[in-house]
Amino acid sequence: MSEELVYRRRWWILGVLCLSLVVITLDNTILNVALPTLVRDLDASNSQLQWIVDSYTLVFAGLLLTAGSLGDRFGRKGALQLGLAIFAAGSALSALATDPNQLIATRALMGIGGAFIMPATLSILTNVFPAEERGRAIGVWAGVSGLGVALGPLLGGYLVEHFGWHEVFTVNLPIAAVAIVAGGFLLPRSKDPSAPKLDPLGAVLSIAGLTTLVYGLIEAPSRGWTDGLILGFFAAAVVLLGLFVVHELHTEEPMLDVSFFKNPRFTAASMAITLVFFAMFGYSFLQTQYFQFVLGYSAAETGVRMLPLALTLMVVAPTSSRIVEKVGTKIVVGTGLSLVSLALVLQLQLTADSSYVQVMWRMMLLAVGMGLTMAPATESIMGSLPLAKAGVGSAMNDTTRQVGGALGVAIIGSVLSSVYGSKIVDALSGKVPDQALETARSGVGGALAVAERAGDAGSQIADVARNAFVDAMHGGAIVAAAAAIVGVIVAFVFLPAHARPTDEALQEQEFTAEMADAAAHGDTVEAVPQP
Repeated sequence: MSEELVYRRRWWILGVLCLSLVVITLDNTILNVALPTLVRDLDASNSQLQWIVDSYTLVFAGLLLTAGSLGDRFGRKGALQLGLAIFAAGSALSALATDPNQLIATRALMGIGGAFIMPATLSILTNVFPAEERGRAIGVWAGVSGLGVALGPLLGGYLVEHFGWHEVFTVNLPIAAVAIVAGGFLLPRSKDPSAPKLDPLGAVLSIAGLTTLVYGLIEAPSRGWTDGLILGFFAAAVVLLGLFVVHELHTEEPMLDVSFFKNPRFTAASMAITLVFFAMFGYSFLQTQYFQFVLGYSAAETGVRMLPLALTLMVVAPTSSRIVEKVGTKIVVGTGLSLVSLALVLQLQLTADSSYVQVMWRMMLLAVGMGLTMAPATESIMGSLPLAKAGVGSAMNDTTRQVGGALGVAIIGSVLSSVYGSKIVDALSGKVPDQALETARSGVGGALAVAERAGDAGSQIADVARNAFVDAMHGGAIVAAAAAIVGVIVAFVFLPAHARPTDEALQEQEFTAEMADAAAHGDTVEAVPQP
């Protein structure tokens, strides 16, 4: 496919990439509303429910760097289409599962597919769009990722209510099929022209280190952060990732060139992405429970009420690049993270009796901050790397998202559990039987179940549980806000005010003007030589 044709089709190509991205981001949240149904239909235990969700996350996060590197080496279009095919197969098998353990295994298979899809979308985008349009394209990409996250509970609630839990998986099949067929016609082939050798030891160390780290983060809230097994997993992750860095520094053709971290644009932007996803995932973890357990909305109603966050993100993220062009990355990302921290601090004003309007404008303020942060920080990561390394650069961006999100849920979930449990014990100790107290202490859902069986005292127990949850939510919001404030400091201190275009970027801009002129006259031009 000629460079001129790719340039003409670039926005159609972006459409295919966004469709491929939606299937992953949708899956991250669509399953949550089906979990109660899985308990009834498959007799899944709490531990099995957790691993139906977490097996996907664990495999996805662990494979990202390796999958991005393989895409650079063998071709990003092939990596994307392979990922979509694996994801679709895993979805079909998940819909056919007859017991929880099968579903855990098929979800892990979906994680393999997702690990190839996500870095391929961003690396193809980076290679298709010229430097001066790349920020806007990444803004659209970031906005669509937010849309998928918010649409998950809405679509999932509708499907479960009207059809059954199987449909939260089968809905992936037509999306993946359209993306595969359209991608076959529209997507260009691209890869690292230097054809680097494979780095099997680096791949093994990165997979082992990231998987161990994410597993520890998943298990820490339930086992306790000082549990010997959890501390052992964290220690093993530090050792394995340390060995990975040492190996990458000394191998001739590393999978991830760790010298990239010497570039403050790359490192500070990676930290900003990690911290904003820490805040976003932590916030979502709190907010969905607040809507359902405290304000009394159903799963589908909760999905509808999360839409303002997604729609605001969809508007702000694509326009953030234009703001960057005027005032620079440092101010935009720093301001975005400042708004995130402000929105989280304002959560402290919410009570068990707050109206939806009071929640909504705070949620939209948070989305504005995220939209101003995510796209420019992602563009900074991708723009600081050679185009030939777009796959591993994209995987690095995606890994920071996953680790930041896992940290957010783990740490904020621990704060929520600790504060809530303490409040419940103080309020109900000696007033309800020990077994009922333990059930109420395990979570606000359990407390509301106890309240339903408590007769005349039920309304009082329910009020205690809701107020305890709100107090715990405030504690979690403070932690999330603190993470965002650290991001503000990182952005204003370390991000460059304006990213100076590289020689390669300037060459691309000149080439873009030539292509536009050629397209207008039906001519062709020679491709820009890749590094």
